[in-house]
Amino acid sequence: MTDPHDEKPALLQPKREHRRNWLPSLVWLIPIIAAVVGLTLVAKILVDRGPVVTVSFRSAEGLEAGKTKVKYKDVDIGQVQSIKLAEDRSHVLVSIQLTKEASGFDADDTRYWVVRPRIAASGISGLGTLLSGAYIGVDAGTSEETKKQFEGLEQPPIVTRDASGRQFVLHADDLGSLDIGTPVYYRRIKVGQVMAFDLDDDGRGVTMRIFVNAPYDKFVTQGTRFWHASGFDAELNASGFKLHTQALSTVVLGGIAFRERDENAHDTPAKEGAEYQLAEDEGAAMKDPDGPPATVLLYFDQSLRGLQPGATVDFRGVVLGEVKNIGIEYDRDKGAFRMPVLVTLYPDRLGRRFTQDNADPRYSPTERLKFLVKRGLRAQLRNGNLLTGQLYVAIDFFPKAKPVQIDTGKTPIELPTVPGSLDELQTQLSEIAGKLSKVPFDEIGKDLQVTVRKLNQTLTTAEQTVSRINNDIAPEMSAAMKDARKTLNAAERTLSDDAPLQQDIRQTMQELSRAAASIRVLTDYLQQHPESLIRGKQEP
Repeated sequence: MTDPHDEKPALLQPKREHRRNWLPSLVWLIPIIAAVVGLTLVAKILVDRGPVVTVSFRSAEGLEAGKTKVKYKDVDIGQVQSIKLAEDRSHVLVSIQLTKEASGFDADDTRYWVVRPRIAASGISGLGTLLSGAYIGVDAGTSEETKKQFEGLEQPPIVTRDASGRQFVLHADDLGSLDIGTPVYYRRIKVGQVMAFDLDDDGRGVTMRIFVNAPYDKFVTQGTRFWHASGFDAELNASGFKLHTQALSTVVLGGIAFRERDENAHDTPAKEGAEYQLAEDEGAAMKDPDGPPATVLLYFDQSLRGLQPGATVDFRGVVLGEVKNIGIEYDRDKGAFRMPVLVTLYPDRLGRRFTQDNADPRYSPTERLKFLVKRGLRAQLRNGNLLTGQLYVAIDFFPKAKPVQIDTGKTPIELPTVPGSLDELQTQLSEIAGKLSKVPFDEIGKDLQVTVRKLNQTLTTAEQTVSRINNDIAPEMSAAMKDARKTLNAAERTLSDDAPLQQDIRQTMQELSRAAASIRVLTDYLQQHPESLIRGKQEP
């Protein structure tokens, strides 16, 4: 049995309690909310972000990172993120962050340009940027391929891809006063503009692309003619002075006009990209086709002062071509210089009948030319303007010209010439001067002096004769005139109605009338009673 004093007291057991759920402190609530909001904004930005593209420009004038907007039809579709200089320092690289709605603006054929205030042939544009600042314009592409690097345009495109219409190609000898944006007119209504131009590969012409807006593009047909409408066209003829122009803006900025050559013809509309020749003016555009040209060489033995390349070659007022080149050659056989003139002729301008005869296989063009030269076809320099002294080449028939044989085997064919009318006049004047120099003016002067002396003597004698007539013959003539007047007065008195002679003559005439009546009665009686001549008149 144990001792109660030996027992140890019992140990106190710890009180067990259940652990509470962990709750954050209010201090952490605000950072958590901020993180949630930030993540939400980041997610929204990532969701709303579109593609990032880089556009290269020559200069970053007017652009500012973080501020400059990218707009399409005046709607913001992006913003410039950064601007940096290229490694070769020739251009700047502009990084653009597009919105989600602009996801299709990274197509391969998308175009970017900087919108600034500009003055061009098409007018003044970008004035709104004077207050809002420059921005980047976009023309949406249609290609399915995408890219991140683009080359920006230095000039805004004249026609965007959403424009309705068609493009056409024009060929011209030179650009003239035309430029990108130059208006195109149809019946003095602006219907399009010039999109682009470039020099031909051979350097002998210019090719232009124009855009005609719908619905006016349907008026461009296969028979349409285009011409320069720049400036004004003045014409002075027998009908008076005429001034033609398309619009006031074309006088300064230039323009292109087009119209059908035959308005009664119903041609089908031209296809996209149809090519046309651009004429110098409306008259050149509407004339008949010139046909194939022919190059002819002319030799003149006179001065060509006043004749310039481009001068007309005409046949009795009809322009057949123009002068292309003027030169000088030394003729060893004659030991003299002669002046070659190269001209371009269009035989079809001589009329359809002449063209049809040339097409006749019985008469080749060379044979026909020989025949015409045999008849006197020659070229001659004539004065076209007395004030300026300009010359032109006239082709005509000179029947009295010396016969000439032409060599049709040469290229180009040489056409014979005759001296100009002015040269002929100078030759005639020199011949007259030579003949006048042979006239003995001294002897003629002496004879003339003798003749004048004799004439003076004759005049003196005539004066004396007239004086003698006045002194001697004039009184007698005056007396004779008085006697003649008296005779006329007496005759007038004798022949007047109340003169005695007139009364006696009147009575005598009455008696003669009664006697004639009695004789008429006697004659009638004798015709009825011829026996009365023997027996006498019987008693009634």
